[in-house]
Amino acid sequence: MEKYVVRNGVTRSLGVFSTSRGETLARGARVIVRTDRGLEAGEVLCPATDEATGQLPDPQRGQILRQMTADDENELSRIHEQERVEFETCRRIVSELQLPMKLVDIEHVFGGERIVIYFLAENRVDFRNLVKTLASEFQTRIEMRQIGVRDEAKLLADYGDCGKPVCCNTHLSEMPPVSMKMAKLQKATLDPTKISGRCGRLKCCLRYEFDTYEALQKDLPPVGAQVVTAKGKMRVLAHEILTSQLLVETEDRTRIMIQAGDVLSVLNAGNRSN
Repeated sequence: MEKYVVRNGVTRSLGVFSTSRGETLARGARVIVRTDRGLEAGEVLCPATDEATGQLPDPQRGQILRQMTADDENELSRIHEQERVEFETCRRIVSELQLPMKLVDIEHVFGGERIVIYFLAENRVDFRNLVKTLASEFQTRIEMRQIGVRDEAKLLADYGDCGKPVCCNTHLSEMPPVSMKMAKLQKATLDPTKISGRCGRLKCCLRYEFDTYEALQKDLPPVGAQVVTAKGKMRVLAHEILTSQLLVETEDRTRIMIQAGDVLSVLNAGNRSN
């Protein structure tokens, strides 16, 4: 039985799904799958090889029922139109109940088994009356999901400063931890307005090359180290990591750039934390 990695849901969850009849599916094929939430529309990304599944920390499991038909596409369009109405209804009821929450998005699962409400809130919210009212209004199960600002961007953001669709809403299945250390090591500007993404937090792309920068930096003499070259002793002031160059100060206090390969020996380790 063939298995594929499939992306489904507004949060773009990844899972391993088996075909019902062993059919072969191409990348990008739109399919109807059965998940623990019910029937959902999904997109085939690749065969579920050991290499592919090894990249998924905890994939959901399910079954591919069929490739999407014209009727399925029409039903999906109808559901999306219905979601707009449901969103406005939900927002009205939230306002009437004076709940301290911000409605972010509504997901109406393809099979109609449930409606998922995504919202932001500073603290825990007692939404029992809201769920009861919405369940009566929509005649289906209501699931509430409190999310953070990065999840909000994943649901709603479109393009980043780079001009491309935001990573969290395209290829990222989960958002990596990002720190100022990563920006400093890559000598990125530390202006918060330029290193923050649509969510207001540090851009995920600062994480992508960090491991490479760290690995390359380990091969360089630390900042502060005394080194010996063919031209004499020098002190390392800074790194140009990608070009394997060092900004050094010579014994006559001249500052020059040299190649890391010009270093013959390191007299002391300096301060590795810089």
